[in-house]
Amino acid sequence: MDTIALEQVCLQVRRDIINMTADAASGHPGGSLSAVEILTALYYDVLRVDPAQPDDPKRDRFVLSKGHAAPALYAVLGEKGFFRKEEFKQFRQLHSMLQGHPVAAKCPGVDASTGSLGQGISIAVGMALGARQAKLPSRVYCLCGDGELQEGLVWEASMAAAHYHLDNFTVLVDHNGLQIDGTNDQVMSLGSLHDKFAAFGYQVIDVADGNDIRQVLDALHAPHASGKPKAILCRTVKGKGISFMENQVGWHGKAPSAEERQAALAELEG
Repeated sequence: MDTIALEQVCLQVRRDIINMTADAASGHPGGSLSAVEILTALYYDVLRVDPAQPDDPKRDRFVLSKGHAAPALYAVLGEKGFFRKEEFKQFRQLHSMLQGHPVAAKCPGVDASTGSLGQGISIAVGMALGARQAKLPSRVYCLCGDGELQEGLVWEASMAAAHYHLDNFTVLVDHNGLQIDGTNDQVMSLGSLHDKFAAFGYQVIDVADGNDIRQVLDALHAPHASGKPKAILCRTVKGKGISFMENQVGWHGKAPSAEERQAALAELEG
């Protein structure tokens, strides 16, 4: 798909996120909206996955370590045809396949159950190591939020990725600068993420605008350094696409009201 077509997918995914969280009166729109271009680029241009064969052992894997951004993942999976879009209305409902955080046993296309921040990258590193041991062509991608990089588990996993020379592994960071309790700097300053990831043995690529799908695609398709895991650091805007949500920490875990849904959808249409 060309860039214009992918941007139209991103627009629809944003609509889906707003509708899902508004219907449930629950969820995390802010960090879902910031990750739209990253997830769309992965599923529409990079990942070797087939909605008709979601369990193909040779498929690429994706782990949403920032599991609270499940609305964005579900929206992309639904748009790709992994399940019927009618399921969006069951988001966060009892027994639904679309739980508040991804559940692999319930939802086609979800490779790992996540939600406890910091753990997803460890799961993904294990998948990458397992794929290599099994001599599978699978590549493994993991999306982390910047706030969760305050977890020590992230860096233990990163040491393992470098130690085992996992050049079939890529971690992307949705670096929107905000987390549930405030800015990253207010909660626990992260310093230079580029320098940190480089020190832990990654090939590091900075994306100045992680909400520009062309920039994200260029980073994902950049040659992978032999013997090194890749880290793609994407500067994004929390709540991207909805002016009254953008860069507002209060939209981390707050669903839009009926009036806010109407305003958000009207803005997306405009």
